[in-house]
Amino acid sequence: MTEENVQADGDGQPEQVQEVARAKRAPLDLVDVRTGMFGAAGTGDTSGFGGLVRTIAMPGPSERPYGSYFDEIVDLLAEVLGEQGIAFDDAIEKVVVFRDELSLFVAREHLPAVARALRDDQDLRFELCLGVSGVHYPHDTGRELHCIYPLNSVTHNRTVRLEVAAPDADPHIPSLVEIYPANDWHEREAYDFFGVIFDGHPALTRIEMPDDWVGHPQRKDYPLGGIEVEFKGATIPAPDNRRSYS
Repeated sequence: MTEENVQADGDGQPEQVQEVARAKRAPLDLVDVRTGMFGAAGTGDTSGFGGLVRTIAMPGPSERPYGSYFDEIVDLLAEVLGEQGIAFDDAIEKVVVFRDELSLFVAREHLPAVARALRDDQDLRFELCLGVSGVHYPHDTGRELHCIYPLNSVTHNRTVRLEVAAPDADPHIPSLVEIYPANDWHEREAYDFFGVIFDGHPALTRIEMPDDWVGHPQRKDYPLGGIEVEFKGATIPAPDNRRSYS
């Protein structure tokens, strides 16, 4: 990464820094320089972070005009996946923009590669995954189980949703714990309540229901029953007999 055209004002503060992020990509203009804890001097920015603004969304028109900054995210993701030898149309089954929210429907075998690209590329930088939510659609034949991962970029103040599906007959989805470690408990919860098996999870055990619970209570086909029946005769084991997590 290089810096060009650094100019100083009367206080010796840089007015503008142009950074070339990657070859074949438009430059980034650092338009608000952070000064102290109250944001950028002389601007309305009070966030304390300043702002990076891309002068041109992409070199040339986007092939995927989704509007807002969505086309930039999709184009960058397609470029990064292409560098790994993964065709965008193979990894992403569908792109949906609804109510100013971008959702990428990901083929489950490519989920880790897509998540890693969104996290690691400097122009994407989705550093946070806010967990995983399970959904059960019994009538969506071959895609009954869905998992949704909301991602957030602190660097660029952007959000995107990843959605991946698996059939009831083969409820396996790659775990993202290695990429987003905080997903550990969230994936266990989705397994507990929906029966999604996250391949590669370090300790995929129930987190809410007892270990010997039969079924997954938040699935649409789970029979309604009374708690007094389910827990009849239940006891709490002594601490030295409880399950070890080590």
